Amino acid sequence: MKHETMTSRERMLKALNLEQPDRVPIDLGGNQTGIHKNAYRNLIRHLGYAEDFQIMDAVQQLAKPSERVLERFHVDTRYISAGAAATWKGGIVQATRNGRAWHDLTDEFGIRWSMPDSHPLYMDITLHPLANATLKEVADYPWPKGDDPGRFAGLRERALQLRRDTPYAVVSGISGVVYEICWYLRGLEQWFCDLMTEPEFCEAMLDQTLKFWMDWFRAFLDEVGDVVDVIMIGDDLAGQDGPLFNPELYRRIVKPRHKRLVQYIRSRTQAKIWYHTCGGCRDYIPELLDNGINILNPVQTSARHMDPVKLKQQFGRNLVFWGGGCDSQHVLPTGTPDQVAADVRKNMAALKPGGGYIFNNIHNIQGEVSPENIIAMYDTAYACGFYD
Repeated sequence: MKHETMTSRERMLKALNLEQPDRVPIDLGGNQTGIHKNAYRNLIRHLGYAEDFQIMDAVQQLAKPSERVLERFHVDTRYISAGAAATWKGGIVQATRNGRAWHDLTDEFGIRWSMPDSHPLYMDITLHPLANATLKEVADYPWPKGDDPGRFAGLRERALQLRRDTPYAVVSGISGVVYEICWYLRGLEQWFCDLMTEPEFCEAMLDQTLKFWMDWFRAFLDEVGDVVDVIMIGDDLAGQDGPLFNPELYRRIVKPRHKRLVQYIRSRTQAKIWYHTCGGCRDYIPELLDNGINILNPVQTSARHMDPVKLKQQFGRNLVFWGGGCDSQHVLPTGTPDQVAADVRKNMAALKPGGGYIFNNIHNIQGEVSPENIIAMYDTAYACGFYD
């Protein structure tokens, strides 16, 4: 029987430095690598854990895993997150539209997210507040204040407690969403039209979201830049078949803002920078590395050009892979536990060699995934994650 010889943080730092630890580190519990409330509820019942749980992400309806669950699955990460501005009057409200009951959440940017009461799985956008805006209206819009002190109250104390009293790596929640917030505000179809016909309009919006995150990170890094081990940022740039829009538009319009943010973060902390984009993002990896990111998530192996063997061969000397654990489209939700275990072993064999790999599912564990398949995924990852 193989035994662990490192603490969780030591193990994570080895992997993040593209070195080989005692075993592959394991993650569960973030905004982009988490677990849906329905799957979590069924999991704790199956495990016989008599406990309640909190929703950590209202839009995605993700549960916050308990310490007992994290320990059961040998999870090496623990998360800290900043909050909302002190002036934000958030919260979910009940609404009725067209005879249907809804749970509505209007975020700090004025975007309304809604979940039908009859089918409470997750929230979609039902109001794009800048859908018909002019350039002047973008400039005059009441953009939230990124460095509002209320966001960071008690953050350093929570981070230091994790560093001082636990053996785990300290990981930030998702942040730095420079690109996606623009289409949330505008609407996806309109935003894609804007990229083609009104690039100056897109740049004006991107400059506003970049300013928000530059201000946010200035305050965040003042508080915990010396404590966190991983900083998570991200924007979805790709879909199932590849880039969602012309990569040349990315290089010309979006990338300069991404790079400015990443380089600022790198100038303020030794933490590794994790970037999330779903889909067939192979064509973007050189751009992301040039921006200065260290880690790619979620490694969607079922998307075009995302063969984990080839990804490891092409980029494994410079890029940490975080995710890629089990095919979340075709295997994890509908396969047997044996099929899940086989897929985990296959992906682990591709991504594990030489270090530079952190195990997790490919994006969130969705609500219909059975407890048996979740257990098979994590138990297999632990069992076959040890290095010789």
